[in-house]
Amino acid sequence: MSMPALFKGRLSLPVIGAPLFIISVPDLVIAQCKAGVVGSFPTLNARPPELLDEWLARIKEELAAHDKANPDRPSAPFAVNQIVHKSNNRLDHDVALCEKHKVPMIISSLGAREELNQAVHNWGGIVFHDVINQKFAHKAIEKGADGLILVAAGAGGHAGVISPLAFVAETRQWFDGPIALSGAIASGKAIRAARILGADFAYIGSAFIATQEANAVKRYKEMITASAAEDIVYSNLFTGVHGNYLKPSIVAAGMDPENLPTSDASKMSFDTDASGERAKPKAWKEIWGSGQGVGSVGKVVPAAELVARLKREYDAAIDPPL
Repeated sequence: MSMPALFKGRLSLPVIGAPLFIISVPDLVIAQCKAGVVGSFPTLNARPPELLDEWLARIKEELAAHDKANPDRPSAPFAVNQIVHKSNNRLDHDVALCEKHKVPMIISSLGAREELNQAVHNWGGIVFHDVINQKFAHKAIEKGADGLILVAAGAGGHAGVISPLAFVAETRQWFDGPIALSGAIASGKAIRAARILGADFAYIGSAFIATQEANAVKRYKEMITASAAEDIVYSNLFTGVHGNYLKPSIVAAGMDPENLPTSDASKMSFDTDASGERAKPKAWKEIWGSGQGVGSVGKVVPAAELVARLKREYDAAIDPPL
């Protein structure tokens, strides 16, 4: 396994906080990084686009102040998620601001672009690309990504369907670079399991929704803590790409989660502010994403408390006797 120099001596846990649409904001990112895990956010969360400059400046300033005050416990690096899909007309603008602020890590999604990877490398950053199968994994590395995020079955949001056991094993047959594993990871034991499988990092999203710093409404956070794996529905109706969503939020929107129609992938959109009449509820404002690991999330807590709990569980996780 390979740990990039960027992370050495700066992590309390081998964890990357997944960039959560709408939910990941500077408060959460800063709290994650101060607690010793990589915090991240999608650039599309900064609206209007000009707000991204302020967000990046604030994150850098507060983490630098933390590091100065805590030289023996430096913050983890932060990451910014770029949606590399044709529907994202902000990409050039957002990449330029990331270059201005020398963002240390970019997480690219929904498309691998060689020119993006080269731009990030030029300013000294690294790129992890999220993938749902081997075809996309090979393409990402061929186009210059430094690491892979394997989005396996059970992950929240736009998830794949491959078992994490198979996904990591097959990827390690040809790739010895850094790997983050996503898929129902919400406990320290699950983080340890990801490492045993051969991943360098656990990629955790849903558990961080139920934190005080997350930009999610109270009902969403409470639904995370009250749900279990059987409450997760896999559908492409809401964005055009298959993802995992909380069944109670679908019911609350007046829909039958057992009989959802399919959607046209060519109409995928991340614009939650679009006006006009809509034929279906909007992800992620009304239909709430979540992974199958929510059964391990029992209450809403500060992000630092969640990381501390994961750390205790991770340190205590050992093989049981045969």
